[in-house]
Amino acid sequence: MPVRIAVTGASGFVGRHVLKALLASDAAIVAATRTPAKLADLPDRIDVVELDIGAPQPQAFEVLSRPDVVLHLAWDGLPNYRSLHHFERELPRHYQFLKGLVEGGLPALVVTGTCFEYGMQSGPLSEETVCQPANPYALAKHTLHRQLDFLQRERAFNLTWARLFYTFGEGQAESSLWPQLRAALARGDREFNMSGGEQLRDFLPVSVVASHLAELTLKGLDAGAINICSGRPQSVRNLVEGWVADAGKTIALNLGYYPYPDYEPMAFWGDRTKLDLSIKRNILTAAIMKVAYKDE
Repeated sequence: MPVRIAVTGASGFVGRHVLKALLASDAAIVAATRTPAKLADLPDRIDVVELDIGAPQPQAFEVLSRPDVVLHLAWDGLPNYRSLHHFERELPRHYQFLKGLVEGGLPALVVTGTCFEYGMQSGPLSEETVCQPANPYALAKHTLHRQLDFLQRERAFNLTWARLFYTFGEGQAESSLWPQLRAALARGDREFNMSGGEQLRDFLPVSVVASHLAELTLKGLDAGAINICSGRPQSVRNLVEGWVADAGKTIALNLGYYPYPDYEPMAFWGDRTKLDLSIKRNILTAAIMKVAYKDE
């Protein structure tokens, strides 16, 4: 019997790519969204359900067709990382929603976190690095992770906390770097305004991020925190120059037009050792689910 997977935030940037990645498996897929019309183009194999995490939903586990694993991507208010609403509004409602799923019988949960949980620390960051969140969004995500850790002491369920680093690609918000550059190239602009470009970051195309998330979700592991990253530092300037070269076009980079963000260090990237070990494990999903159900 195929594993049953539900994806929240399915109509979002990463969600659309995850659904595509999951279609390569034999999983039964449920896509949850507040706006089902956004997913009207999906193949019939994916069951689209309307679900608002912010509204009372006592039977959410049933609405999601009692999945074996939930991949929780939903989160409002980005990319405004400084907004207090992340811990005043988003945090309590997401915890209550996820707790309700677990209490309803959910065996395994994969939740996306953020590299910002590490705060203003520089250099390579592993999952053992102590988190020091320095903005409201990061604090809310880190706190949700800790809440779910405590919930595991009361309820038996598997938890993977997938910390995303820098993701780019088709469907990204138009205010992001990659869509802005692509639009400038399409218009034939002579120059492109950006920061100094010397900051080192960890970038992955959204298709690769989605593939990793799909693999982790299909496994349903109790893996704890895992960095979803390339493991390679790259300057923003080098990244942009590569995009321009790949497009076969030319544009002058107006370096230093924007200041460097003050909510992130100048140089940091992820350690992906744990990710590589996790996605290479030869563990049958059915066996994982049997363990998850052991206390029922």
